[in-house]
Amino acid sequence: MKRETFVVVNPASANGRTGKRWPELAARLRARVSDYEVVFTEAPRQGTELARAALRAGARHIVSVGGDGTHNEVVNGFFDGDVPVSPTATLSIVPTGTGGDLRRTLGLPAEATEAIDHVNVRPVTCDLGRLTYCAHDGSEGHAWFVNIASFGMSGLVDKLVNSSSKALGGKASFLIGVGRAAIRYKNQKVVVTLDDGEPMTRVLYNGVVANARFFGGGMKVAPDADPTDGRFDVVLMGDLNTFDLARGLPRLYAGEHLGMNKIEVHHATRVHAAAADPEVEVLIDMDGEQPGRLPATFELVPGALRLCVGPDAPFAPAVVHGD
Repeated sequence: MKRETFVVVNPASANGRTGKRWPELAARLRARVSDYEVVFTEAPRQGTELARAALRAGARHIVSVGGDGTHNEVVNGFFDGDVPVSPTATLSIVPTGTGGDLRRTLGLPAEATEAIDHVNVRPVTCDLGRLTYCAHDGSEGHAWFVNIASFGMSGLVDKLVNSSSKALGGKASFLIGVGRAAIRYKNQKVVVTLDDGEPMTRVLYNGVVANARFFGGGMKVAPDADPTDGRFDVVLMGDLNTFDLARGLPRLYAGEHLGMNKIEVHHATRVHAAAADPEVEVLIDMDGEQPGRLPATFELVPGALRLCVGPDAPFAPAVVHGD
């Protein structure tokens, strides 16, 4: 008989610390969920297939144990293309990676053992983003995101961070990645269209399409984003220079940057972005992963996923069930 709770663990997350800690985490989880089936990922993107197979086999609750990339893979497993595999199934996350951006918006503790205490406790009907983009091989790619997708500097940072060690932790790893990327990156001219509006041409350091609030290992880039409000917060970070970045970085981590010069905030349910020069490569960030480049379309799908949140989730009580 298939167990109702299925646990997907990425033992390689946090530079392998998740795998080493698994016996401790498993014992804590067993006290929370008495009967579950567990499987370990062994390759990139395997979490998607494992979660999808479990849902097809009758699992009603998936627990994702790992970093933001692992959680993204598992979220994608809730769908077969655009079709939900099991529309009433629920996802819980146990954050063990280096970034921890999703768990911040969800109000979950940073410590994995404490986060386990909130598994399958407060399911909220959350929105998701659906991304169509140009993959690295030139084909059209499709993916779902729960947190933030962006383009520009962040895509290059992802590429550099994910190809190096994250032994120093999330914030330090991303700051080092930002420093390395800043040497290479040049602000790019991008054409952005929001819903049915007129195309806007901007020279951008970064364009952020936010369903939730944090990216880059704790940067509160979209401080008012709410994954239950049926819209994206779109933050366009314009033609910022080195001085702007040095002055603005502390404000970015605090979520106090939106009033700064060269930063725009919009709201939309559909965003299309393309490099003004088709020969220029503008890389994409999606939940901390680097899947491809512009052109891309970001579409909000309201109420697409039941996702468990922690006690500090900044959502209206009306959308919280089963507390």
